[in-house]
Amino acid sequence: MTAAIAAPIDIARLESQPYESYQPHRSVLEALEQATRDWPERTALTYIEAPDPERPARRWSYAEFATEVRRAANLFRQLSDGKPARVATLLPNIPQAWFTLLGAETAGVLCPVNYQLDAEHVAELVHATGANILVALGPHPELDIWSRVTEISRRCPLLKQVLVVGAADGAQDFDAALARMRGDRLEFEVPLERDRLAALFHTGGTTGRPKLAQHTHGNQLHVALGATQMYGMGHEDVMLNGFPLFHVAGSFVYGLSTLMAGAELVLPTLLGMRNKAFVARYWDFVARHRITLLAGVPTVMSGLMAGPLPAPGQAARVRAMLTGGSPLPDEVAAGFERQFSIPVRNILGMTECAGVISIEPVAGVRVPGSCGLPLPYTRVRSIDGAGQPLPAGATGVLCVQGPAVGPGYTEAERNAGTFHDGWLITGDIGHVDHDGRVFITGRAKDVIVRGGHNIDPHLIEDALMRHPAVLMAAAVGEPDEYAGELPVAYVVLKDGADIEPAELLRFTQQYIPERPACPKRIERVAALPQTAIGKIYKPALRQAAIGRGLRERLERAGLSEQAQVEVRDEAGVTTVIFMLQPHASPDASPQALAEAVRRIMAPFALRYRIEAGLATIS
Repeated sequence: MTAAIAAPIDIARLESQPYESYQPHRSVLEALEQATRDWPERTALTYIEAPDPERPARRWSYAEFATEVRRAANLFRQLSDGKPARVATLLPNIPQAWFTLLGAETAGVLCPVNYQLDAEHVAELVHATGANILVALGPHPELDIWSRVTEISRRCPLLKQVLVVGAADGAQDFDAALARMRGDRLEFEVPLERDRLAALFHTGGTTGRPKLAQHTHGNQLHVALGATQMYGMGHEDVMLNGFPLFHVAGSFVYGLSTLMAGAELVLPTLLGMRNKAFVARYWDFVARHRITLLAGVPTVMSGLMAGPLPAPGQAARVRAMLTGGSPLPDEVAAGFERQFSIPVRNILGMTECAGVISIEPVAGVRVPGSCGLPLPYTRVRSIDGAGQPLPAGATGVLCVQGPAVGPGYTEAERNAGTFHDGWLITGDIGHVDHDGRVFITGRAKDVIVRGGHNIDPHLIEDALMRHPAVLMAAAVGEPDEYAGELPVAYVVLKDGADIEPAELLRFTQQYIPERPACPKRIERVAALPQTAIGKIYKPALRQAAIGRGLRERLERAGLSEQAQVEVRDEAGVTTVIFMLQPHASPDASPQALAEAVRRIMAPFALRYRIEAGLATIS
């Protein structure tokens, strides 16, 4: 078993040795081959193909898995005429995605892309990476990726090879191509350098110009080793990892870490945790595959809490629920632990540092509100508005320095404000206590500013989550003429629950110590918008709040029939579009209506335009 971390003293002990002794590996393949030498016949990868616990899963031993990775690396080099490859992927978390991930990083550079984006955005990302090879899922009844590939290929002139997982006319079959390659060794030389570029992960939202974070082999290895130690992983562990591999947590925090420990990585169907049939029988799968570590975002945890309890003994081997990817409300963590008697452990991570900064050790005690201890050889501090370090316990913007921090974005001019003098400025608001534990109290861009008063949305969300009827909650700022912003909240109720927003508001007031932080409005919704990994997507909620607020103002001005409002994201900027309906008020000209709209918008720092029919009114 890897040396487990339970407390700061364990980190200090590990840091007392030279870094090369702590982390001897210089590439991800070298780390995998070490695990293969140690445990050649143990199961490395298990793939649950169907949401039926009785159907046998597919398995690869470490020896078989390493063979497939070498084959993939040899294939990518061959398709690149012997030169380092750049391999873009549009794949769910399936075995071929893992062969591609580690094979691409061995043969060149991996460029994973969120397959839920539209063709234009995917093409922009693929082109920005300089990828010459694309590996994509072929036509599939459960997940349509392939329909976009032709358009993506047309827009990416650097893309010379397209490999399909499955079958598709005119495309090279990935599995067949892999089978033709040598798998016992690499057919090219690989420089063993931790600073060698391994991957480009896109970040910064789902719209606007692509921002590509660079990872070195050393970044990823440090994250993976730190995770194995924080989670106390050993070769007897079995990790259920439903995260997509375009997300750093799925690839390295819960993926590569498992492989470095010689443990077993279980993939829960092609759709992962979005497979409702799998989730409905979640605990059956946990029992059948003898799972010891669960991984999921807080919304997955909430979903499990709303579902059936495991039968006696089904979760007996589970050591912890590992979560991250979005803020963890204390009530969700405590509720999960009460309901399932499974410890919950949180993390703080970023794409720019290969996935993780700090982790709550499984062997330690969960501290409410904490994101855990920094990884070994890692420094975390908070800074004030002038960039000066703050003392322990003081709240500021968190910064991190250490072996996990990547070299920056592919466009160096975009590093400003994020990478500075060896430090990564996270944008998270929080503090580090005297024991070194990291706490997040908000996100700089998520803070609601009401009349100059900064309101942490998590304060509102935590209060709402205390109510037994609430399944999920999110708070955002709605523009206001006088206060700048007012807090509003959206809630999803548990099945069968029924409570009026006014009653919820009265309930939350007792837990919100600051009167300005009490939400102006609480709105019940059937579901909250989420990203591909289940993280609540607040930009969509902000747009909804802006739209509702402006419609209220149009109604007060007697213009609700004469103007319609649409709020959307245009090139990364929230934009309000007013569509005038002059026919609804024959006495008012389009120019007069436009002037009335301008008066409404005058107090707001929002981009907007006014349209009448096909024309835009300036």
